[in-house]
Amino acid sequence: MSDLVLENGVADPSNSIKSLVDHIEQVIRGKRKQIELVVTCLLAGGHILIEDNPGTGKTVLAKSLAQSISGERDGGPVVFKRIQFTPDLLPLDLIGTHIFDDSNKEFVFKKGPLFCNVLLADEINRASPKVQSALLEAMAENQITTGDHTMQLENMFFTIATQNPIEMEGTYPLPAAQLDRFFMKMYFGYVNEETELNIYRDYLHIASNLTGLTQVLSMKEIKALQEQTNQVYVHEELVRAVSNIVRQTREHADITLGASTRSGIAFLKCLRAYALVNGRSFVIEDDVKDLARVVLDHRLMYRNKDGKSKALESIILKEAERLSRLRLFS
Repeated sequence: MSDLVLENGVADPSNSIKSLVDHIEQVIRGKRKQIELVVTCLLAGGHILIEDNPGTGKTVLAKSLAQSISGERDGGPVVFKRIQFTPDLLPLDLIGTHIFDDSNKEFVFKKGPLFCNVLLADEINRASPKVQSALLEAMAENQITTGDHTMQLENMFFTIATQNPIEMEGTYPLPAAQLDRFFMKMYFGYVNEETELNIYRDYLHIASNLTGLTQVLSMKEIKALQEQTNQVYVHEELVRAVSNIVRQTREHADITLGASTRSGIAFLKCLRAYALVNGRSFVIEDDVKDLARVVLDHRLMYRNKDGKSKALESIILKEAERLSRLRLFS
C-alpha cells in the first residue's frame, strides 16, 4: 500500500489504521470485524448505530475508540462525551442553555455535550422524539439550533449510538429519517466459546487495558485519513452495482420502503473507507457484499419478518453474481 501515503507526511494509512484497530482490540476481544466497521464509518464521515443485547461490549467499544483518538497531540484535543439517554431527558440537556452571568448582567450560552468530536449516545431509543430530533439536526447538518440562533458543531462530529433490542417498554422507536442518518447499523453479537473463556481468564487485565488506553491517532491524522478515502478508486461497474442494489430495494415485492439516493452515496463513502481500512487503494467486488447489509438494512421497511431475512439478501446475491461474471480485477 505504498501508493497510499498521506500528505504532510502524517503516516502510512495502512499502519495508522492497523495500529488503531489493534489498540482497541486490547479491550474488545474477538470482534476485529466489528471494530473495523466502526473505524470504516468514522473515516467515511458518518455515524453508526450498534444494536445488541446488554453486556456484549457496545459501550466499551465506543469508549475504547474515543480514548484511542483522544489527546492533544497534533491538532488539538479530541473531545469525547457520553450521554445516557432516558425518558426524562430534554433537548436542552443535549444542546445547552442560556444562563445569566451576574457579573456581566447578561445571558451567556453554556454548551451542552453535543459540542464534542466523539459522542456516545447510549440507549438512544429511550429518549423522547423531541430529544431525538435535536440529535437528528446535529447528525444531519452538523449544527444545533437554540431559539433564533444556529451554531456549528465541531469539524469532526462522530456519533456512536447504542440500543438494546429487548426491554422495549418505555422506549421510542427511531424514526425512519433518523435511521437514514446512520451510515451503518451493526449487530455486535456474542464472542465464540474460546474467546469468551479467554476473557474470563484475563478480565482483570482487559479492564486495566481500558483505563490505560492512550492516544494512537491525532485529530490531524483522522482528518487526513478521512480526506484520503476520497482518493480510493471505485470502478464504474461497482458504482453501477451500488445503484442497482439501491434501485432494486424500491422494486422488491417484500420491501415497502426502499433505499434513498442519500443511502447510495453513504454506501459509496463506506466502500472507499472500507477499502482503506483493508489496506487497499481501490474497492473490490467483495466489499460491496460485505457492506451492503450493514449500510442498507436499517433504512428499509419490510412487509413481513420472512421478507426481512430474504429480500435484501436476494438483491445482494443477484448483483454479486453479475459482478463475478465481469471479472473486474482478474
